[in-house]
Amino acid sequence: MRKPFVCGNWKMNTDRQGAVALAQATAKTAGEVRGVEVGVCPPACYLEAVLGAVKGSALVVGGQNMHFEATGAFTGEVAGPMLKELGCHYVILGHSERRREFCESDELIAKKLRAVFTFSLRPILCVGETLTEREANQTMAVVKRQIASALKDLPVDHACQAVIAYEPVWAIGTGRRALPHDAQEVHAFIRGLLREMYPILPLPNGSLAAPTPAESVRIIYGGSVTPDTVYEQMLQPDIDGSLVGGASLKADGFAKIITESARAKGL
Repeated sequence: MRKPFVCGNWKMNTDRQGAVALAQATAKTAGEVRGVEVGVCPPACYLEAVLGAVKGSALVVGGQNMHFEATGAFTGEVAGPMLKELGCHYVILGHSERRREFCESDELIAKKLRAVFTFSLRPILCVGETLTEREANQTMAVVKRQIASALKDLPVDHACQAVIAYEPVWAIGTGRRALPHDAQEVHAFIRGLLREMYPILPLPNGSLAAPTPAESVRIIYGGSVTPDTVYEQMLQPDIDGSLVGGASLKADGFAKIITESARAKGL
């Protein structure tokens, strides 16, 4: 079984004191719940404080965004080597808020994703459709375009390290969510797409190359995830975790999301 991954995206929230307290509380839960990888992605200005507060714990920390260049005249941007030097493991790429508010294209996101591996980080690639696209039955076409662009020509060993977050745009911060079977349908489609992009190839000795991205990539769900809804979501076979927004800002609620995720997977 793929190890479940539950990650909190704090977006542009908290202050320094609150960020440290929230991270410490989440690190405590991460140490108590075995079998689930737990992460948080604080605002960039609090990364160092958070990393210092949870040093030596099971909690992993990531950035919310990253430029594709290692250095340069890019005012206001954060470089991958900066995140790595601080101690980050992950970085979120392609979040719908970045796509919408900052006009990030599929092409730009693909450049960032390739750079991630140069900087020895792991990407959390966000994909998902708008309400208009969903009502036009374009969900699968949109998701396929976003993934195909991001992973095009990406080596299999790099692809295996990626996390893909399906986040229907219409469900982010709205209180609406994809029903478990609807989310599972998209997750299964994504896994099938990975199988097409990275088919299983026999090795010279006749055995099969493993693991493949379709088997190893964790596909997590994001979009108004709450402590009361996550259990049913996590019962689905192709849902490997959650990217949690607002609910990750409350330590008790986020802890329940983590424990319910473990319970759903029989951990």
